[in-house]
Amino acid sequence: RFLNVTGVQTCALPIYFWSKLCSDHNYTTPHIIADGGETRFHSVKNGLSVIKEAKDALVAVHDRVRPFASIATIKEAFDVAEKSGCAIPTIDLVDSIREIKDNSSLAVDRSKYKLVQTPQVFQFEILNKAYIQEFSPLFTDDASVVESIGFTVHLTNGNRENIKITTPFDLVVAEALLS
Repeated sequence: RFLNVTGVQTCALPIYFWSKLCSDHNYTTPHIIADGGETRFHSVKNGLSVIKEAKDALVAVHDRVRPFASIATIKEAFDVAEKSGCAIPTIDLVDSIREIKDNSSLAVDRSKYKLVQTPQVFQFEILNKAYIQEFSPLFTDDASVVESIGFTVHLTNGNRENIKITTPFDLVVAEALLS
């Protein structure tokens, strides 16, 4: 059983568009609209607060700006989270990276780093417990929130096409992926 909790900004326009999409596409899966928050942390916390019965459920948190998550990426994250409690899709870096120190930079070993994607999948009890704590600006994603209370997050395979669309150039890449 799935429950879709969609976080939207508090103004009525996104709620109207979501309702219209559900109507236009005959979307009948039970869902609840939760208010978005000031940050991702607050939006997820708001979403978790509307879930009433989810003791043994898995929760996936996904950025709406990542429309190209593959079925294999999603399935693997759910499979690993079901067994281990927490799973996040990642991909290897292909570019060289540098660490900035003082007025210089140093080459670092890119094999020691991963790029993190969504959906990030967690057992409900773990994610809900993590979001009881106060916000920290160090929380960049849900995995960082969960790790801060001592849980190990397991890495799964992401897919390179699962880009985050945040700039005009990203839109060009997305259009190319769709064609």
